[in-house]
Amino acid sequence: MESKVKIGLYNLEPQFTNIALEKIRKYYSLRGDIVQDCKPIDAVNFDKVYAGSLFSFTPKDYVSPEMIKGGTGFYEWNSELKKYIIPDDLELFLPPEIDSIELHINRGFTMRGCPNKCSFCVVPIKEGLPKIIGTILNLWDGIKRKLKDNIVILYDNNIFANPAHFELNAKLAIENKITLDYNQGLDHRRLTPELVDIMKIMPHKEYHFAFDNPKSVDTVDKAITLLQSKGINRCNWYVLAGFDTTHKEDMFRLEYLKSRNQNAYLQRFRNKENDSDPRLIALARWVNQHAWFQGTTWQQFLDHPDNKGYKKILKAQGFYT
Repeated sequence: MESKVKIGLYNLEPQFTNIALEKIRKYYSLRGDIVQDCKPIDAVNFDKVYAGSLFSFTPKDYVSPEMIKGGTGFYEWNSELKKYIIPDDLELFLPPEIDSIELHINRGFTMRGCPNKCSFCVVPIKEGLPKIIGTILNLWDGIKRKLKDNIVILYDNNIFANPAHFELNAKLAIENKITLDYNQGLDHRRLTPELVDIMKIMPHKEYHFAFDNPKSVDTVDKAITLLQSKGINRCNWYVLAGFDTTHKEDMFRLEYLKSRNQNAYLQRFRNKENDSDPRLIALARWVNQHAWFQGTTWQQFLDHPDNKGYKKILKAQGFYT
Protein backbone atom coordinates (compact mmCIF):
# COMPACT_ATOMS: atom_id res chain seq x y z
CA MET A 1 0.00 0.00 0.00
CA GLU A 2 1.42 3.36 -1.02
CA SER A 3 2.16 5.58 1.97
CA LYS A 4 0.45 8.93 2.27
CA VAL A 5 2.38 12.09 1.48
CA LYS A 6 2.18 14.91 4.01
CA ILE A 7 1.65 18.25 2.26
CA GLY A 8 2.02 21.64 3.96
CA LEU A 9 0.40 24.81 2.65
CA TYR A 10 1.99 28.10 3.70
CA ASN A 11 -0.23 31.05 2.75
CA LEU A 12 1.78 34.23 3.29
CA GLU A 13 -1.44 36.29 3.26
CA PRO A 14 -3.87 34.11 5.22
CA GLN A 15 -6.49 36.87 5.25
CA PHE A 16 -6.97 36.19 1.52
CA THR A 17 -8.04 33.02 -0.24
CA ASN A 18 -5.14 31.79 -2.35
CA ILE A 19 -6.77 29.99 -5.29
CA ALA A 20 -3.60 28.11 -6.25
CA LEU A 21 -3.07 26.77 -2.73
CA GLU A 22 -6.70 25.71 -2.52
CA LYS A 23 -6.37 23.76 -5.78
CA ILE A 24 -3.27 22.08 -4.38
CA ARG A 25 -5.20 21.26 -1.20
CA LYS A 26 -8.06 19.65 -3.10
CA TYR A 27 -5.77 17.74 -5.48
CA TYR A 28 -3.77 16.04 -2.76
CA SER A 29 -6.82 15.51 -0.56
CA LEU A 30 -8.58 13.66 -3.39
CA ARG A 31 -5.51 11.42 -3.69
CA GLY A 32 -5.86 10.54 -0.03
CA ASP A 33 -2.75 12.40 1.11
CA ILE A 34 -2.52 14.44 4.30
CA VAL A 35 -2.86 18.19 3.63
CA GLN A 36 -2.56 20.81 6.35
CA ASP A 37 -1.94 24.51 6.68
CA CYS A 38 1.66 24.99 7.64
CA LYS A 39 3.63 27.50 9.66
CA PRO A 40 7.28 27.95 8.64
CA ILE A 41 8.52 26.60 11.95
CA ASP A 42 6.70 23.31 11.25
CA ALA A 43 7.92 22.90 7.64
CA VAL A 44 10.34 20.11 8.58
CA ASN A 45 7.37 17.92 9.50
CA PHE A 46 6.06 17.81 5.91
CA ASP A 47 7.22 15.96 2.80
CA LYS A 48 6.44 19.01 0.65
CA VAL A 49 5.57 22.59 1.54
CA TYR A 50 3.96 24.92 -0.98
CA ALA A 51 4.42 28.63 -0.20
CA GLY A 52 1.99 30.97 -1.95
CA SER A 53 2.02 34.77 -1.98
CA LEU A 54 -0.09 37.34 -3.79
CA PHE A 55 1.69 40.59 -2.94
CA SER A 56 5.33 41.54 -3.44
CA PHE A 57 5.34 43.76 -0.32
CA THR A 58 4.57 40.82 1.99
CA PRO A 59 7.73 39.89 3.95
CA LYS A 60 9.33 36.68 2.70
CA ASP A 61 11.74 36.20 5.63
CA TYR A 62 10.43 32.77 6.61
CA VAL A 63 10.28 31.20 3.15
CA SER A 64 13.00 28.56 3.05
CA PRO A 65 14.77 27.27 -0.12
CA GLU A 66 13.12 23.86 0.34
CA MET A 67 9.63 25.28 -0.11
CA ILE A 68 7.95 25.24 -3.52
CA LYS A 69 7.25 28.93 -4.15
CA GLY A 70 4.49 30.26 -6.36
CA GLY A 71 2.46 33.39 -6.89
CA THR A 72 2.90 36.97 -8.03
CA GLY A 73 3.98 37.97 -4.53
CA PHE A 74 7.40 36.50 -5.31
CA TYR A 75 7.89 38.75 -8.35
CA GLU A 76 10.51 41.37 -7.50
CA TRP A 77 9.90 45.00 -8.45
CA ASN A 78 12.98 46.73 -9.90
CA SER A 79 12.59 50.46 -9.29
CA GLU A 80 15.34 51.43 -11.73
CA LEU A 81 14.00 49.35 -14.61
CA LYS A 82 10.37 50.01 -13.64
CA LYS A 83 9.48 46.38 -14.21
CA TYR A 84 8.92 43.11 -12.37
CA ILE A 85 11.69 40.53 -12.27
CA ILE A 86 10.74 36.85 -11.99
CA PRO A 87 13.09 34.78 -9.76
CA ASP A 88 14.61 31.70 -11.38
CA ASP A 89 13.37 29.37 -8.60
CA LEU A 90 9.72 30.41 -8.88
CA GLU A 91 7.04 27.96 -10.03
CA LEU A 92 5.12 30.12 -12.50
CA PHE A 93 2.26 27.73 -13.22
CA LEU A 94 0.52 24.84 -11.51
CA PRO A 95 0.80 21.44 -13.22
CA PRO A 96 -2.20 20.89 -15.54
CA GLU A 97 -3.64 18.13 -13.35
CA ILE A 98 -3.79 20.57 -10.43
CA ASP A 99 -4.70 23.72 -12.35
CA SER A 100 -7.72 21.99 -13.91
CA ILE A 101 -9.25 21.33 -10.47
CA GLU A 102 -12.58 23.08 -9.92
CA LEU A 103 -13.03 24.42 -6.39
CA HIS A 104 -16.66 25.64 -6.34
CA ILE A 105 -15.93 28.04 -3.49
CA ASN A 106 -17.84 31.01 -4.96
CA ARG A 107 -14.71 32.87 -6.04
CA GLY A 108 -12.08 32.65 -8.71
CA PHE A 109 -11.45 33.26 -12.40
CA THR A 110 -13.54 32.58 -15.48
CA MET A 111 -10.98 34.35 -17.66
CA ARG A 112 -7.25 34.96 -17.37
CA GLY A 113 -4.99 37.54 -18.95
CA CYS A 114 -5.37 41.12 -20.19
CA PRO A 115 -4.74 42.87 -23.54
CA ASN A 116 -3.38 45.97 -21.82
CA LYS A 117 0.31 46.17 -20.97
CA CYS A 118 0.33 48.42 -17.91
CA SER A 119 3.86 48.58 -16.54
CA PHE A 120 2.71 48.43 -12.91
CA CYS A 121 0.79 45.17 -13.44
CA VAL A 122 2.07 41.58 -13.37
CA VAL A 123 -0.88 40.13 -15.31
CA PRO A 124 0.53 40.65 -18.85
CA ILE A 125 3.84 39.13 -17.74
CA LYS A 126 2.31 36.08 -16.12
CA GLU A 127 -0.85 35.41 -18.12
CA GLY A 128 -0.53 37.13 -21.48
CA LEU A 129 -3.58 37.84 -23.63
CA PRO A 130 -7.14 37.06 -22.43
CA LYS A 131 -8.33 33.47 -22.52
CA ILE A 132 -11.57 31.95 -21.25
CA ILE A 133 -11.16 29.16 -18.69
CA GLY A 134 -14.76 28.63 -17.56
CA THR A 135 -17.95 30.34 -16.41
CA ILE A 136 -19.37 31.26 -13.04
CA LEU A 137 -20.90 27.77 -12.85
CA ASN A 138 -17.35 26.41 -12.51
CA LEU A 139 -16.97 28.55 -9.37
CA TRP A 140 -20.42 28.51 -7.77
CA ASP A 141 -21.04 25.92 -5.05
CA GLY A 142 -24.58 25.34 -6.37
CA ILE A 143 -26.29 26.09 -3.05
CA LYS A 144 -29.54 28.01 -3.42
CA ARG A 145 -29.65 31.10 -1.19
CA LYS A 146 -31.34 34.46 -1.10
CA LEU A 147 -30.07 36.59 -3.96
CA LYS A 148 -28.23 39.03 -1.68
CA ASP A 149 -26.32 36.14 -0.07
CA ASN A 150 -25.72 34.10 -3.23
CA ILE A 151 -22.50 35.86 -4.25
CA VAL A 152 -19.73 34.78 -6.61
CA ILE A 153 -16.59 36.93 -6.48
CA LEU A 154 -14.78 37.20 -9.80
CA TYR A 155 -11.07 37.95 -10.16
CA ASP A 156 -11.20 38.27 -13.97
CA ASN A 157 -8.71 40.95 -14.95
CA ASN A 158 -10.37 42.37 -18.06
CA ILE A 159 -13.61 40.62 -18.90
CA PHE A 160 -14.72 43.50 -21.16
CA ALA A 161 -12.02 42.31 -23.56
CA ASN A 162 -14.54 39.56 -24.41
CA PRO A 163 -18.04 41.11 -24.28
CA ALA A 164 -19.70 37.83 -25.28
CA HIS A 165 -18.18 36.06 -22.28
CA PHE A 166 -19.33 38.87 -19.98
CA GLU A 167 -22.84 38.52 -21.40
CA LEU A 168 -22.78 34.74 -20.90
CA ASN A 169 -21.83 35.08 -17.24
CA ALA A 170 -24.54 37.70 -16.78
CA LYS A 171 -27.11 35.35 -18.34
CA LEU A 172 -26.03 32.51 -16.03
CA ALA A 173 -26.19 34.84 -13.03
CA ILE A 174 -29.75 35.87 -13.85
CA GLU A 175 -30.88 32.28 -14.50
CA ASN A 176 -29.38 30.97 -11.25
CA LYS A 177 -30.11 34.02 -9.10
CA ILE A 178 -26.41 34.66 -8.43
CA THR A 179 -25.06 38.08 -7.46
CA LEU A 180 -21.76 38.79 -9.19
CA ASP A 181 -18.98 40.79 -7.56
CA TYR A 182 -16.39 41.86 -10.13
CA ASN A 183 -13.74 42.97 -7.65
CA GLN A 184 -11.08 43.90 -10.22
CA GLY A 185 -11.16 47.24 -12.00
CA LEU A 186 -13.34 46.96 -15.10
CA ASP A 187 -11.89 48.67 -18.18
CA HIS A 188 -13.94 51.84 -18.60
CA ARG A 189 -12.43 52.41 -22.05
CA ARG A 190 -14.22 49.31 -23.37
CA LEU A 191 -17.62 50.31 -22.00
CA THR A 192 -20.47 50.38 -24.53
CA PRO A 193 -24.21 51.10 -24.21
CA GLU A 194 -24.85 47.39 -24.81
CA LEU A 195 -22.55 46.36 -21.94
CA VAL A 196 -24.16 48.89 -19.60
CA ASP A 197 -27.61 47.53 -20.46
CA ILE A 198 -26.40 44.09 -19.32
CA MET A 199 -24.75 45.53 -16.20
CA LYS A 200 -28.03 47.21 -15.27
CA ILE A 201 -30.13 44.02 -15.21
CA MET A 202 -27.50 41.62 -13.86
CA PRO A 203 -27.54 40.97 -10.08
CA HIS A 204 -24.35 42.66 -8.90
CA LYS A 205 -22.37 44.21 -6.10
CA GLU A 206 -21.00 47.72 -6.61
CA TYR A 207 -19.07 47.84 -9.87
CA HIS A 208 -15.36 48.65 -9.79
CA PHE A 209 -13.48 50.55 -12.46
CA ALA A 210 -9.90 51.84 -12.66
CA PHE A 211 -8.71 55.43 -13.00
CA ASP A 212 -4.96 54.81 -13.07
CA ASN A 213 -3.78 57.65 -15.28
CA PRO A 214 -4.76 61.34 -14.78
CA LYS A 215 -4.67 61.74 -18.58
CA SER A 216 -7.65 59.36 -18.81
CA VAL A 217 -10.05 61.91 -17.31
CA ASP A 218 -11.91 62.42 -20.60
CA THR A 219 -12.61 58.71 -21.08
CA VAL A 220 -13.51 58.37 -17.38
CA ASP A 221 -15.93 61.28 -17.75
CA LYS A 222 -17.50 59.67 -20.81
CA ALA A 223 -17.87 56.34 -18.99
CA ILE A 224 -19.49 57.89 -15.90
CA THR A 225 -21.91 59.85 -18.09
CA LEU A 226 -22.87 56.68 -19.96
CA LEU A 227 -23.35 54.69 -16.74
CA GLN A 228 -25.44 57.41 -15.13
CA SER A 229 -27.58 57.80 -18.26
CA LYS A 230 -28.56 54.14 -17.81
CA GLY A 231 -29.25 54.43 -14.08
CA ILE A 232 -25.94 53.15 -12.66
CA ASN A 233 -25.29 56.32 -10.72
CA ARG A 234 -22.34 55.42 -8.52
CA CYS A 235 -19.43 53.01 -8.93
CA ASN A 236 -16.19 52.50 -7.05
CA TRP A 237 -13.03 53.63 -8.87
CA TYR A 238 -9.57 52.29 -8.08
CA VAL A 239 -7.08 55.17 -8.09
CA LEU A 240 -3.47 54.04 -8.41
CA ALA A 241 -1.07 56.15 -6.33
CA GLY A 242 2.60 55.84 -5.49
CA PHE A 243 3.68 54.63 -8.92
CA ASP A 244 4.27 57.54 -11.29
CA THR A 245 1.88 60.29 -10.17
CA THR A 246 2.31 63.34 -7.98
CA HIS A 247 0.20 64.31 -4.97
CA LYS A 248 -1.44 66.98 -7.15
CA GLU A 249 -2.36 64.38 -9.78
CA ASP A 250 -3.71 62.00 -7.12
CA MET A 251 -5.86 64.77 -5.63
CA PHE A 252 -7.08 65.81 -9.08
CA ARG A 253 -8.46 62.31 -9.77
CA LEU A 254 -9.99 61.98 -6.31
CA GLU A 255 -11.65 65.39 -6.36
CA TYR A 256 -12.96 64.74 -9.86
CA LEU A 257 -14.56 61.42 -8.81
CA LYS A 258 -16.05 63.07 -5.76
CA SER A 259 -17.55 65.83 -7.94
CA ARG A 260 -19.22 63.13 -10.06
CA ASN A 261 -20.70 61.44 -6.95
CA GLN A 262 -18.47 58.38 -7.34
CA ASN A 263 -16.77 56.31 -4.66
CA ALA A 264 -13.01 55.83 -4.80
CA TYR A 265 -10.46 53.37 -3.47
CA LEU A 266 -6.85 54.48 -3.27
CA GLN A 267 -4.82 51.57 -4.60
CA ARG A 268 -1.32 52.09 -3.23
CA PHE A 269 1.49 50.82 -5.40
CA ARG A 270 3.42 49.20 -2.60
CA ASN A 271 7.07 48.23 -2.70
CA LYS A 272 10.00 48.35 -0.30
CA GLU A 273 10.59 52.03 -1.02
CA ASN A 274 7.10 53.41 -0.39
CA ASP A 275 5.32 50.79 1.72
CA SER A 276 5.29 53.10 4.76
CA ASP A 277 4.76 56.41 2.93
CA PRO A 278 2.66 58.43 5.43
CA ARG A 279 1.01 60.50 2.70
CA LEU A 280 -0.32 57.45 0.91
CA ILE A 281 -1.40 55.81 4.17
CA ALA A 282 -3.31 58.94 5.24
CA LEU A 283 -4.80 59.44 1.79
CA ALA A 284 -5.99 55.82 1.73
CA ARG A 285 -7.58 56.21 5.16
CA TRP A 286 -9.55 59.23 3.92
CA VAL A 287 -10.54 57.79 0.55
CA ASN A 288 -11.19 54.14 1.30
CA GLN A 289 -13.73 54.83 4.03
CA HIS A 290 -16.56 56.12 1.90
CA ALA A 291 -18.21 58.09 4.72
CA TRP A 292 -14.99 60.08 5.19
CA PHE A 293 -14.49 60.61 1.46
CA GLN A 294 -18.06 61.66 0.72
CA GLY A 295 -18.53 63.66 3.92
CA THR A 296 -15.28 65.62 4.30
CA THR A 297 -12.60 67.35 2.30
CA TRP A 298 -8.96 66.25 2.54
CA GLN A 299 -8.27 69.33 4.71
CA GLN A 300 -11.22 68.54 7.01
CA PHE A 301 -10.03 64.96 7.32
CA LEU A 302 -6.58 66.10 8.46
CA ASP A 303 -8.11 68.66 10.85
CA HIS A 304 -10.17 65.99 12.62
CA PRO A 305 -8.86 65.19 16.15
CA ASP A 306 -8.61 61.47 15.32
CA ASN A 307 -6.05 62.26 12.62
CA LYS A 308 -3.64 64.52 14.51
CA GLY A 309 -0.82 62.02 13.96
CA TYR A 310 -1.20 62.29 10.20
CA LYS A 311 -1.48 66.07 10.46
CA LYS A 312 1.84 66.43 12.27
CA ILE A 313 3.78 64.29 9.81
CA LEU A 314 2.16 65.65 6.65
CA LYS A 315 2.47 69.26 7.75
CA ALA A 316 6.23 68.76 7.98
CA GLN A 317 6.17 67.34 4.44
CA GLY A 318 4.12 70.17 2.97
CA PHE A 319 0.91 68.22 2.37
CA TYR A 320 -1.08 70.12 5.00
CA THR A 321 -1.58 73.87 5.40
